[in-house]
Amino acid sequence: METLKFKTNIKCGGCIAAVTPALNSLAGVKDWQVDVASLEKVLTIQSDETLSEQAIISALKEKGYQAESI
Repeated sequence: METLKFKTNIKCGGCIAAVTPALNSLAGVKDWQVDVASLEKVLTIQSDETLSEQAIISALKEKGYQAESI
């Protein structure tokens, strides 16, 4: 199991609802959460080793959100 972290512009429950289908459909994602209370809006993803950071960034970009690996 691998933990990936990203700084995002996901700010609220509505944003989370918008990205949920995209993140849940990625092969290798086991669990994920967004800390909307932090200034950096950190997305933490538990995944297997087959999931790339670029796949996550691309999935969020398709939904109109930004992510930067931290």
